[in-house]
Amino acid sequence: MFKRLKSDIRCVFDRDPAARNTFEVLTTYPGLHALLWYRFAHWFWNLGWKWLARFISGLARWLTGIEIHPAAKIGERFFIDHGMGVVIGETAEIGDDCTLYHGVTLGGTSWQKGKRHPTLGNGVVVGAGAKVLGPIEIADDARVGSNAVVLKAVAQGETVVGIPGRVVKQQKDDAEVRRAKMAEKIGFDAYGVSQEAQDPIEKAIYSLLDHIQVQDEKLERLANSLSEMGGVSIDMDMPGLDDVVLEPSDPEQAAHLKKKNSEPKPE
Repeated sequence: MFKRLKSDIRCVFDRDPAARNTFEVLTTYPGLHALLWYRFAHWFWNLGWKWLARFISGLARWLTGIEIHPAAKIGERFFIDHGMGVVIGETAEIGDDCTLYHGVTLGGTSWQKGKRHPTLGNGVVVGAGAKVLGPIEIADDARVGSNAVVLKAVAQGETVVGIPGRVVKQQKDDAEVRRAKMAEKIGFDAYGVSQEAQDPIEKAIYSLLDHIQVQDEKLERLANSLSEMGGVSIDMDMPGLDDVVLEPSDPEQAAHLKKKNSEPKPE
């Protein structure tokens, strides 16, 4: 029992940089308190003292704001960060090294008896406000984004976001690799490289990179063809896109440019 308690405390330090010492974790972390109450209630549940187990569970919910049914199965090094509003149903199963943030629900979608709550594999992380519903399996090392609603099984290592939950790519495809190379070649740091949230600006920039890539390949083929026909070899370094300010040689133009740059820009 004390060995499990030590591992539960140690995992807090591994996953929360705000944790400073063991005394602080033991006395101020509601996620750890709820887990300790659950271990106690689960022990009574397995002994057949179900009313006492439910009473302890209700007391823990009142004290911590976290509701864990005593019949749920929870593995080692389970961590609930912040914790308020977390609900874990009766037939939920959670593997080792899992992390849940506040507002997470591992709930059911049916009033029928039997398995009706999710099963989480090892190393699963569920973001704040996410709802994982039904007797589905979230495989090892999967990630559920904040406020997602997951109703279908998630394969190992996948990330699910949105309502309803959808899988987002974790590895770059060939097009993304080409874009990255072209951005590096022209000295441009592409905006919005997040895999989980694409916005119109990101898509537009990626389209421009694709267009530049095609143009670059065509020009390279054209230069090679001219060289083979006896023309002058073209081999130029691609300039960067750093901002360059050119001062006009004409004093009047310089004064005009200075005046123009000093004018307030419209909002």
